[in-house]
Amino acid sequence: MSDDGKTTGKYIAPLNRRRFLGGVSAAVLSASTLRSFASTPNTSEGVSLSAGPRPLVRYPEKRELIRVHTRPPHLETPFEVFNESVITPNDAFFVRYHLANFPTNIDPETFRLKVGGHVDKPLSLSLTDLKTMTDAQEVVAVNQCSGNSRGYFEPRVFGAQLGNGAMGNARWTGAPLRAVLNSAGVRKGAQHVVFNGLDKPVLNTTPDFQKSLEIDHALSAEPLLAWSMNGVDIPFLNGYPLKLIVPGYFGTYWVKHLSEITVLDGMFTGQDAYFMTKGYRLPDNDCHCVEPGDAPSDTRPISRIPVRSFVTSISTGDLMPVKRDIELRGIAFDGGSGINRVEVSIDNGQLWQQAKLGNDLGPYSFREWRLRTQFPVKGATTVRVRANSKRGETQPERATWNPGGYHRNVVETVEVMVS
Repeated sequence: MSDDGKTTGKYIAPLNRRRFLGGVSAAVLSASTLRSFASTPNTSEGVSLSAGPRPLVRYPEKRELIRVHTRPPHLETPFEVFNESVITPNDAFFVRYHLANFPTNIDPETFRLKVGGHVDKPLSLSLTDLKTMTDAQEVVAVNQCSGNSRGYFEPRVFGAQLGNGAMGNARWTGAPLRAVLNSAGVRKGAQHVVFNGLDKPVLNTTPDFQKSLEIDHALSAEPLLAWSMNGVDIPFLNGYPLKLIVPGYFGTYWVKHLSEITVLDGMFTGQDAYFMTKGYRLPDNDCHCVEPGDAPSDTRPISRIPVRSFVTSISTGDLMPVKRDIELRGIAFDGGSGINRVEVSIDNGQLWQQAKLGNDLGPYSFREWRLRTQFPVKGATTVRVRANSKRGETQPERATWNPGGYHRNVVETVEVMVS
């Protein structure tokens, strides 16, 4: 893992003309094509699936990633990638679509972002307009799928059975959302801002994937309209040419291929509000949890990422040397307060040692940690890691449960053998 947070992955050079998804529609990749990309490494990462091993597949602008499903594309990052750098390489960044009717070619010269609704002056902005209307800003921020780690829920819940790889950390560059809204002139009484992308439902009965933010959040310094990811154009499958970045919030809000912004003077309701009013909701209590099998009496939309930490330098089943210096490494992050400390136990929680934190790339970024230690005795043991955020949030020792399989942030464990 690089100390300065610079990624070592290969980047795809920006394209100046019409951008195609590799000349092939990922929505119609044949089974034989996918099989030709499949590999044999163990990609289960502790998730047992009735369909068998999760194959590695290669999509345009991507290295081999774990296939979750193909229509629409859902690709998970192999966990060992997170030991390369605190910045996730573009070609290794996970992919998540909700709607199968997504664009496979976009002309940046004709692309427009429409801004309307409860504003004084509706806008139709080209990429050039966006890049010249205000100074570009950069933020390093984690994009984590709401269902990351769902495959570890016990009892299991419905939905994509993900390991821990539906997340990534990148440098995002773009225009502040509030600069665009201020240019349109938000009218008095505005309450919510709705975001829509170029991906569309296949059937009219399927709700469009649209998300909303409360007006105060939309006008804050956090949200960004990004055209660049780690210094180059955003990869097509991650939202080219424009992506809504909501630092500190789960990836469900990070709308890809962003094409419409609508300011509302009321609540966001109706069929196309499904992913706010029905989907991506948590029990409305302090732990965001219920007892397994129970239905929550009240829910709220999922929002900020809870504090999390992982060990990245070792995996379950690894052999560790006894009474020899080794360095354990990993990452920690939260929803925007920043990491206060990381503690590691090499004896299943009996004793805890404080790790050394790496470079601070900002409160929304992965924070590297390192610990030099020794395993004192031979035999099986469990390495545990927990993080504490600057707002005082700590990972729970016991995993909580909710029907959506969201928001997991239990203390992570790695079982190893010392010899």
